[in-house]
Amino acid sequence: MNADYALYLSLDIMLSLRNIAGIPLFCLICTAAYAHDVTITSPDGRICIKVTDGGESADRQSAGFSVAYDKTCILPYVRLGMNTDQSSFGQDLTLVSAGSAQAIAEDYRMITGKRSHCLNKGTEQTICFENRGGEQMNVTFRIFNDGIAFRYELTSKRGKDSITDEKTTYILHEGTKRWMQIYSPDSYERFFPPSSDGYSPDNPKASLWGYPALIQTSDSVYALLTESDIHRNHCCSFLNNQTDRNQYKVCLADERLPFTDKWTSPWRLLIVGSLANIVESTLVTDVAAPSQIKDTDWIRPGTASWIYWAYNHGTRDFQLVKEYIDLAAEMHWPYNLIDWEWSLMGNGGNIQNALNYAASKGIKPFLWYNSSTNWVGEHAPQPQYLLNTKEKREKEYAWLQKMGVAGLKIDFFPNDKATTVNYYLDLLEDAARYQLMINFHGATIPRGWQRTYPNLMSVEGVYGAEWYNNTPVLTKRAAAHNATLPFTRNVVGPMDYTPGTFSNSQHPHITTYTHELALPILFECAIQHMPDRPSAYRSLPQEVKKLLSALPTAWDDTRLLTGYPGTEVVLARRKGDVWYIAGINGTDEERTICFSTDRLQLSDQTSHSVTWFKDGKTDTCFDIESQSLTPAEKNIQIPCRPRGGFVAVIR
Repeated sequence: MNADYALYLSLDIMLSLRNIAGIPLFCLICTAAYAHDVTITSPDGRICIKVTDGGESADRQSAGFSVAYDKTCILPYVRLGMNTDQSSFGQDLTLVSAGSAQAIAEDYRMITGKRSHCLNKGTEQTICFENRGGEQMNVTFRIFNDGIAFRYELTSKRGKDSITDEKTTYILHEGTKRWMQIYSPDSYERFFPPSSDGYSPDNPKASLWGYPALIQTSDSVYALLTESDIHRNHCCSFLNNQTDRNQYKVCLADERLPFTDKWTSPWRLLIVGSLANIVESTLVTDVAAPSQIKDTDWIRPGTASWIYWAYNHGTRDFQLVKEYIDLAAEMHWPYNLIDWEWSLMGNGGNIQNALNYAASKGIKPFLWYNSSTNWVGEHAPQPQYLLNTKEKREKEYAWLQKMGVAGLKIDFFPNDKATTVNYYLDLLEDAARYQLMINFHGATIPRGWQRTYPNLMSVEGVYGAEWYNNTPVLTKRAAAHNATLPFTRNVVGPMDYTPGTFSNSQHPHITTYTHELALPILFECAIQHMPDRPSAYRSLPQEVKKLLSALPTAWDDTRLLTGYPGTEVVLARRKGDVWYIAGINGTDEERTICFSTDRLQLSDQTSHSVTWFKDGKTDTCFDIESQSLTPAEKNIQIPCRPRGGFVAVIR
C-alpha cells in the first residue's frame, strides 16, 4: 500500500473509525485528506508532513500542516499564518501553488558545540497561499531526517508594512507530556517541570512559555520546539497557551516589526524523533546563516576559573583575583573570568595589575561588562555604559585587545525584542574585528548565532549553579533539573551553567561529587567556567584534578546512550579518539544505570583502557579505578547513589 495513502486516511474512513472505536475526531485530524494539500517527506522517509489550506472541511479557519513519524500521527495540526497592519494571512487562505521539491545538503564545520563536523540532508519546498484579497504568502519548508524547519515570506505591495501577529499554533493531543519553562525574557532561568495538561507545577497561572519546549508524542517519539536564524531587525518569539492548554501559539516579542518590500521570518523548528535524535541534533545551526568570520584561528574553546560563585563580590579584592589566576595556571586552564565590579578593585591592585598578573602566568582573562540596557543606575553592578554605542564599544574593544584579554562576559539584557537582537549582533560583530570572544549572561537562549558568529562561546539562559547563591530552591531540585537539561535547554546550544561545584556556596548542594564531576561533560559550553574555590580543587584526588585539567569544552561528536528527562541521562562525547562518558541519577533513590557502548563503535578487535569515576561510600567520595574494556563488555551497569553519577574516560 502507498505510504501516503496508508498514512492519510480519507475523512469518511476517519469518521467511521471514530464511530466504531470512539476515537476523538481531534486526534485524527492529521490523517484527513484535503482538497488542497501537499505532502513533503524527509530523505529517509520517516518524517512526513501534509500541508493544506483546509479545503472545504475540517480546520478551514487556517492553513496548516500535520506531522507523522514512521506513519504515525505525532502532531495533529500546526496552524500557519501571519498578519500585517495592512493584510491578514490568518483565515480562509487558499493554497495556490507549490514549488518543486528540492534536495538540499550541507557540510560545514563548527569550532564549538556538540559536533565539529556537521552534515545535513533535507527536502525543501515552498508553498504559496493566497488570502481573500489576492495577496500571497509563501511558506518554505525544509524536512530533515531529524526535524522540520519552516519560515514565512511576505511582500509588501505598498513598499512598507509592519508585521503585527503570527498565527503559528502547535496543537497537541490531549494528555501529551511536555517539559517547558515559564517564559522569562530577561534571563531564561526557569525549570522544565513535566506536565500533561499544559499547566506548570511551579505556577498554575502561567501561560507564556520560552523555548525550547520538549513534548513526548508517544512512548518513543518526541518533538522539541524552538527557532533559529534571528536576523537584524527581527525579534525572538515565545509560546502562549492561554486560550487552550493544548494549543501553543507563537507570539512575537515586538508588537510591530516594520519592513519594506520583503520580509522573511526566522526559522520555526521542530526537532523530531527519539530522545537520541533530539539530543544529538544540530538542526538549530543547520538552518542558521553560515559563519560571517573568515579568520577564526583565534577562537579557542577552553576552561576558565571563576570567582563569583564562591565570592560574590570577590573581584573587588585584587588578592582574591590573583588566587583564581593562580588556580587556572595550576590546573592548566587557559582562561580566568574577572567578574563584575572589577572597576572597583582594591586591596593592593587594580584591573591593570590583574591583567598584567594574568599575562605573567600565561592566563588569558575574560572581563565582565554590564550591557547597560536592563539593570542600570547608581546601585547597578559596574562597569556600566562602556558598550552601548559603537564609538564607546570600539574604544573598549581596542583596549581589551591591547591588554591581551580573550573576551567579554556581557550581562543583564532586558528582553527578546528587535532592538535587543540588534544589540547582540552589534556586540558580536564588533568583537570579532578585535578578536574577542563573547559570553552573554542574563540573556536569551542560543538561536543559531553560534554558527553565524563563532566567537559566541556561550549563553547563560539556564537555571544554573549560580542559583546556589540566591535561594535554597536548587538544592533539592538540582538532580532532576540536571537530568532534564540535556533533553531541553542544552539541545539548542551552549549554556553557561557553571558546573562542577564540590564545596558549598550560600546554599548547599546534595548531589554527589561524581554527579558534579559529570556535569562539565554532560553540559556543553565552549568556555566552561569552573566555579569552586581554589582550595576545593586542590583537595580533590589527583586523578580527578588530572581529568579536570585536560577536559575538552568543544566536541567532535555527541551520543546519547540512555536516559529520560528528570530521571537519568548517560551522554558520551568524543574528542579525537577519546570518549568521555558522563551519567547522572536525577532521582532521590539509589539507581543502577544501564547502557550499551554499541553506539560508540569501539573496535571489536582490541581492548580499550577505561578509567571509571564512580560514587564512593559517601556523597563526597570517589571510587576510581582503571581497567581494560574488552570488545565483549558492551553492556554496562553502574550503581549510583541518590542524586549520584559517574564518569568514564575510554581510550
